[in-house]
Amino acid sequence: MTLEEVQVKLEAGIENSTVTMEGDGCNCSTLVVSPIFAGMSLLARQKMVLAAVRAEIDSGELHALSIKARTPEEIG
Repeated sequence: MTLEEVQVKLEAGIENSTVTMEGDGCNCSTLVVSPIFAGMSLLARQKMVLAAVRAEIDSGELHALSIKARTPEEIG
């Protein structure tokens, strides 16, 4: 799975998001910025991001994903 494919899945799964990816196709990190995260705990944010790529994680296409999920205000 390419970084671009992961990015597309995350942007489709997280409303009004901007996604930045780093790493390689199976072990990567992401910064997901969306106003939908306002008022959510860090754990809830991570669960939402993981849910968008759960099928790929379960199938082994995506082995590891480090997540930072922020609101636009937290980015500055």
